[in-house]
Amino acid sequence: MSVDAAGPIVLVGAGNMGGAMLSGWLKSGAPGSSFLVLDPGPSPAMQSLLAEKGVRHETSAPAGVQASILFVAVKPQLIDAVLPPLKGLVGPGTVVVSVAAGKTLANLEAHLGKAAMVRAMPNTPAMVGRGVTGAYANEGVTAAQRVQVDTLLKVSGPVEWVATEADIDAVTAVSGSGPAYVFYLVECMAEAGRKAGLPADLAMRLARETVSGAGELLHQSPDDASKLRQNVTSPGGTTAAALSVLMAEDGMQPLFDRAIAAARKRAEELAG
Repeated sequence: MSVDAAGPIVLVGAGNMGGAMLSGWLKSGAPGSSFLVLDPGPSPAMQSLLAEKGVRHETSAPAGVQASILFVAVKPQLIDAVLPPLKGLVGPGTVVVSVAAGKTLANLEAHLGKAAMVRAMPNTPAMVGRGVTGAYANEGVTAAQRVQVDTLLKVSGPVEWVATEADIDAVTAVSGSGPAYVFYLVECMAEAGRKAGLPADLAMRLARETVSGAGELLHQSPDDASKLRQNVTSPGGTTAAALSVLMAEDGMQPLFDRAIAAARKRAEELAG
C-alpha cells in the first residue's frame, strides 16, 4: 500500500479498532516510519508491533508535528478529553478521519477547528480484513485526500461513501452494529437446536459453521441474497416451512425494521 502524504499519518488510539487498522496498513506494505501512534497505554502485543515495524509511539501529541492524516480511533466518550490537546497536529493540509461512533463533524470541529474531515464507520470484522466502512467527507476534503483516506480504509474491506452525514447514522445501524445481530442469530439458532433435542455444544457448532459458511458463500457468489435463499428453498420442503415463519407479517422483516430504527435513533441521540 502506498499513500502519498506530506506528513505523518497520526493514529490516535491503538485499541481494538485502531490497532486493527494499523496492523492492516503495515501488512499491506506501508512503512512503519509513515505512522505516529498516540496512545497512553498500548497493549504489550501492540507495543511489540510498533517496535518491530519502527512505528513512532508517543503518549501525548508532540510539539512541531502536523499530521497529513489524523485518524481518531478512540471511544466516543473519550473524545471531549482526548481531542483538545491534538489541535496543534491539524494544519492546512491535514484531513481528520474519525471512527468514533455518534460523534459528528461539528463535535470534532469544536475541539480541532475547521478542517478537512471524514466521518467513518467501520465494523469489527475489520479485525480480520473482512469489514465494511461507511464514510462521509465534508466540503473541505480534496479529491486527493479522499483517495488517500479511501486507500487506508479499504485495507480492512470495502468502503461505501455516503452523500450526507446523516446517512452515517443509518450506516451505523446497519453495518456498524450489524455484526452483533449476526452473532445473536447464531445464539438463537443454537438455542432453537438445543430445544429441538440436540446437545447444546453440537447445536452451537452447527449454527456457527452454518452462518459463517453462508456468509462466505454470499461473499463469493455473484448472486444476490434473495437468489441464494431461493436456491436453498425447495417447494414444500423443510426450508420453506421455516421461511413461512421467518417471512410472515410478524416475522423477521418488521423485527429488523424496529431494530434498525432503534439503533439509528440511538446514534442520533449520541450525536446530540
